[in-house]
Amino acid sequence: MSATPIMAYAKLNARLRPMDRGGLYEDPLQEALEADGFAEVVGGGTMLQESGEVDYCGIDIDLRDVERGVPMICATLEALGAPKGSVLTYTRDDTPHEVPFGRNEGLAIYFNGTDLPPHVYAESDINHVWQEIERRIDGIGKIHSYWEGARETALYLYGDSAALMRERIADFMAAYPLCERARYDIVA
Repeated sequence: MSATPIMAYAKLNARLRPMDRGGLYEDPLQEALEADGFAEVVGGGTMLQESGEVDYCGIDIDLRDVERGVPMICATLEALGAPKGSVLTYTRDDTPHEVPFGRNEGLAIYFNGTDLPPHVYAESDINHVWQEIERRIDGIGKIHSYWEGARETALYLYGDSAALMRERIADFMAAYPLCERARYDIVA
């Protein structure tokens, strides 16, 4: 083990609010790391787009044992559901290292918040949408976070297959009034 920890950064290709990042990744990673002492979570952050929407988030880690800590960190974050395109970076002996990790795919659904008839907003409930999507993708994915913008609200789904998650919710999205004019984006 190294006497002086090496700073590492786990960049998660995930659109998560800070509380969601903490609950889904930071806290469980810290618990796993406490058991072996290879590393320690020392912080985290969120990178925003100009719109205020999350672009990605990350976890700051002090590495004490690179050989054992790096694979353990990557494996733990993957087991917690890290999306494709995530990477652990650190510099050792003046050499930068990047270790890719992540298996899950991400699907963002953007709900139109301004252009539907007023009665749709008055009579519909985004919480019902959330529950119905979660029910339909159970076993293959989960909603990890959300974003509320000036003109739209996004739900971020992560799971085995973005295409399969979209397929599982297609009939509900086509029928529920609040889902009219929703748009999709593959985010991982």
